[in-house]
Amino acid sequence: MTVSVEPGALVPGPGGFATTYQQFELHGQLGHDEYDEQRTVEQPYPAEPVPAFPVPRLAAGLRLHGEYQGSGFTEAKYIARRGDGQVVQLSRLLHLVAGCIDGVSDTERISHRVSGLYGREVSEQNIAYLVEQKLQPLGVTVPFDQEGDEVAEAPRSDLLLALKGHKVMFGEARVNRIGRSLAWLHRPAVVVLVLAAMVAMDVWLFGFYGAMTPVLEVLNQPVLLLVVFALTVASVVFHEFGHASACRYGGAHPGCIGCGLFLIWPSMYTDVTDVYRIGRAGRIRTDLGGVYFNVVFMLGMGGCYFLTGQPFFLSAVYLGHFEVLEQLMPAVRLDGYYILGDLAGVPDLFGKIKPILLSVLDSVLHRGRPVRPEVADLKKSARVIVTTWVLTMVPLLLGDLGYALWNLPRILSTGIRSLTAQLSGTGAAFADGHLAAGLVGVLGSAMLICPLAGMTYLSVRLGGRLLRTAVRATHGNRKLQLGFCVLGLAGVTALGCAWAGGITPKPLPPTAPIVPVLQPGVTAPPPSRQAPAPSQPGVGTGSVTQGGSTAPAAGGGPVPGLSPTPGSTTPAPSGASPGAPGKPVGTASHAPATVAGSPPPATTQPAPTSAAPTDPPTTAAPTQAPTTDPATAAPSPAATQ
Repeated sequence: MTVSVEPGALVPGPGGFATTYQQFELHGQLGHDEYDEQRTVEQPYPAEPVPAFPVPRLAAGLRLHGEYQGSGFTEAKYIARRGDGQVVQLSRLLHLVAGCIDGVSDTERISHRVSGLYGREVSEQNIAYLVEQKLQPLGVTVPFDQEGDEVAEAPRSDLLLALKGHKVMFGEARVNRIGRSLAWLHRPAVVVLVLAAMVAMDVWLFGFYGAMTPVLEVLNQPVLLLVVFALTVASVVFHEFGHASACRYGGAHPGCIGCGLFLIWPSMYTDVTDVYRIGRAGRIRTDLGGVYFNVVFMLGMGGCYFLTGQPFFLSAVYLGHFEVLEQLMPAVRLDGYYILGDLAGVPDLFGKIKPILLSVLDSVLHRGRPVRPEVADLKKSARVIVTTWVLTMVPLLLGDLGYALWNLPRILSTGIRSLTAQLSGTGAAFADGHLAAGLVGVLGSAMLICPLAGMTYLSVRLGGRLLRTAVRATHGNRKLQLGFCVLGLAGVTALGCAWAGGITPKPLPPTAPIVPVLQPGVTAPPPSRQAPAPSQPGVGTGSVTQGGSTAPAAGGGPVPGLSPTPGSTTPAPSGASPGAPGKPVGTASHAPATVAGSPPPATTQPAPTSAAPTDPPTTAAPTQAPTTDPATAAPSPAATQ
């Protein structure tokens, strides 16, 4: 009886065991010697079943993105992205094996496919080994005996500055529609026009109009501050549309747009993993697409200002410049980090920090030692870029950690005092019914809490990572472990003594808020008063000027420690002569001046300070030796009557 089946379908094989039609056909064509090698000893020859080879399966959500174009490695690398978002680099052979796994074909059939694509013979045993020992530990495939295709355990890069708590905001289909509709903005002619218009607007804003003018106007109105905050959030979303549209313009397909926590700050991201297969120029265009759309957004805000005349649009333009500068910094995982990585052809620069540092130490301490494999697989140009970046970033990160620990008491005391005043003022604003001021106070409180918590989180993570690295490096070496413990205890003891002894910088003194609307209820601290100097005999009675009014000196005696500088000029009121009785004239510069001439009657009440005189100043005769430096005590044209 002839049975016709589709290729790949399951049919009963010899002995009743299920096998694929292709395997049955293949084994039917084998010679008797080859067939004898595969049957078991216990069963007779005619009844022996054909062994079924295992069928590998890919992990759920795995995507193969092909060869990493413009790579900085000496050998070609291929990119795969797991369902959990982790990107894995594969060799060409592993990528071919993963590409031939369809969940139906067994290892025997996959070996024939891979052999034809690879150009060399790859046996079934080789395929089984690569699947079990290479792809499965990377989370690319699942174990043969596992029922589901979810990866239970897979290695992940322990990224110090990675985004946590991902939340999808725009799905892949919607992002592709948005990217396709905005891709025309990346045409070269449009890019040139946009950049030229931005230069013209910056020249007008910073050179003629004044960029701080709209900012100061907005700071006086809490409601407008909330509007500017909303526009800033909109620019962040539009920034992500720039990445997605640039990816789409280059021929790749963007994924979802979501948000997460960077340290503890809310941040947004765009999945553009597919961009690795379109070449270096396309990746750099995608990296720059975000800041380019920030420029487009600022131009839109400038157009809204010219249409409405509202200054808060220009405030959003001013703040947008800082967002662009921040994104271009290659210090953390922002756009500048990925731009530098794509220029070097290395997708994960942070992953190269450890091998680069160890390679540098080997070259210094052990000359002639072979270069580490993690560094040897980089091209020379890529190795220079990555090494320069590592040797720059590591001292900066360690310096930031040391600076934060040294100033920790100052930071905590100043931050807690400021936060207490901010929360108190915000609560008072809500209690008084000032909703806008209260909302701005909430934003100000968040802006105080987030940096403190972020710095604490980063310090703990970085300190823990350094500790684990030191423990692994000294494992099995008692002398190194003892030296490490002594060095650590000495550092902790010295830092604790510096904190307790007050050697570290003192907390900042309380000051009045620069912009009161950002700190509702926070008032200026009272001015400090200096103790008066001992009274000097032989000097006439005077009056003390404080707060724009005069008061007679206590006890009718002289004003201690205050006298005009010899040769200084003091303006006199119109129609008055210096030294006239009852009309004292003195100098004022952060302090009252003594009176030249006769003292006023004891019953004379202080009068408000008069306006600045218009007559030419006259010279007052000195009454005693100067008590202030003539170079620093400039006279103030004020008089009392």
